[in-house]
Amino acid sequence: MTKTNFTRRGALKTGAATGAGLALPTIFTGAAWSEAHTGFTNAPQGSTVTLGFNVPQSGPYADEGADELRAFQLAVEHLNGDGDGGMLQTFSSQALDGTGIMGKRVEFVTGDTQTKSDAARASARSMIEKDGAIMVSGGSSSGVAVAVQALCQEAGVIFMAGLTHSNDTTGKDKKANGFRHFFNSYMSGAALAPILAAQYGTDRKAYHLTADYNWGYTTEEAIRSSTEAMGWETVNTVLTPLTQTDFSSYIAPVLQSDADVLVLNHYGGNMVNSLTNAVQFGLRQREVGGKQFEIVVPLYSELMARGAGENIAGILGSQNWDWKLENQLGDRYSGTNAFVQSFGQKYGFPPSQAAHTCYVQTLLYADAVTRAGSFNPCAVVEALEGFEFDGLGNGPTLYRADDHQCFKDVVVVRGKENPENEFDLVEIVEVTPVDQVTYPPDHPQFAGGSLGECNTGA
Repeated sequence: MTKTNFTRRGALKTGAATGAGLALPTIFTGAAWSEAHTGFTNAPQGSTVTLGFNVPQSGPYADEGADELRAFQLAVEHLNGDGDGGMLQTFSSQALDGTGIMGKRVEFVTGDTQTKSDAARASARSMIEKDGAIMVSGGSSSGVAVAVQALCQEAGVIFMAGLTHSNDTTGKDKKANGFRHFFNSYMSGAALAPILAAQYGTDRKAYHLTADYNWGYTTEEAIRSSTEAMGWETVNTVLTPLTQTDFSSYIAPVLQSDADVLVLNHYGGNMVNSLTNAVQFGLRQREVGGKQFEIVVPLYSELMARGAGENIAGILGSQNWDWKLENQLGDRYSGTNAFVQSFGQKYGFPPSQAAHTCYVQTLLYADAVTRAGSFNPCAVVEALEGFEFDGLGNGPTLYRADDHQCFKDVVVVRGKENPENEFDLVEIVEVTPVDQVTYPPDHPQFAGGSLGECNTGA
């Protein structure tokens, strides 16, 4: 693991990795839980508690990972009483007082998931076994999230998912020790469909390019289901490798089809590259059957918009949160400005949705421990299940007990035609109320799997 600190505004500094090349055991053994303590994995014994932040520091989602690390660092500062306190001042719970977590100063270790499930599991395992992490968070890939969530369930630690949007994370692969604040594919489809119908009509033919892993699959399914229900026809769906950087060979066949909408179920660097290729092939200027050709990106962020540049103008998509919410839509989204101010003062630019969800998850974990009066994972689970809260930027929010999914409003966005600066690339089109994106726990898109029982690792 690497200890991480910030040496100057926006700059990450990492020390030398330890334990490189060591074979990792296939089961958890040794000091992680065999020593006498209070009966659960990595129970804090001294004056500190260690959290593990596992993010992509390389690979196609590295930009998101860098912003997640910035947010984690800020959350730890605020928990320890440093800085201006950020969302501790606006969080409805008011259980956190800046003295760490239950009086223990918060420390953290970091790892690089490489946007690969095996690497992410190895990194998380080392955090738990070698560094004593009692909670693991982070990630910008649903494949990574599902893999690490399963590992944390096995190990007996809490997993507070970072940026993971696949239905599977709180659907067929949900676990009792895992919790997701970020929204999901179904919610994107439910929020986007009415806007797409209003903007582009109900007589459309869609061609999907989809990242070949669990997030891509469930996002394609959600968008197809919601758009076909309003009258759209899906003319083709094509899977693309996560490692792909040039999508020209995938864009060319779109021109030979009768599609008049291209749906890019891509994220991070993949989306920047595929959108760029689509524009280079002239799709934005294309007309089919008298209709202007359109491109939709179901999930994107300010970071991706920055990478895509002018190509993002006019593109509709959805977000979990936007840094302009409170200024534009008022007190319902309180906490947003406090976080933006803290983050901006430290790093010199506004936070992304990835940064926001990771900051919030860290505070939610600390708050649950505090309210429960224990670091015991099962006590934390009990404190989070059914927890209703506000003041963390998304409006009133519920952590549903049935599946450990947060339910809150969803933001529909569009790339600005004439942005004022490099941080003002996305405009809020609509905020879809939580009731319109809520679904029953047994919805077909979330079928299979079971939370099971919480595991303390004892």
